[in-house]
Amino acid sequence: MPSFKIDLSTAVVFVATAPEPKMVNKKTGERAVDRETNAGLSTVGLLVSDEGEGNLYQVTVPETGLPEGLMPGMPVRVVGLKARDWENEFNGQKRHGISFRAVAVTAAAAA
Repeated sequence: MPSFKIDLSTAVVFVATAPEPKMVNKKTGERAVDRETNAGLSTVGLLVSDEGEGNLYQVTVPETGLPEGLMPGMPVRVVGLKARDWENEFNGQKRHGISFRAVAVTAAAAA
């Protein structure tokens, strides 16, 4: 499926929830990995504020693109943010949504 770049050049972005490992299977503890680099993936909650509107996004990022110590409330910059739509069927029910993926999340200097 195609993905779409998201322009955050005019947005202010803060960490809403600290990064947590993204799991393929919570029962077995199998962690999701990047298909190209084999780096473990994490999910971080980001609050994006732009043009008077704020939204919360759960963004998947390779562990190599996350600095130590990201905490809620920290201003950050997001590198290479893309959105991709998805659809699957589980137990006979179709589900769909939009997933967000970034190359990196870096600490930003406070304004």
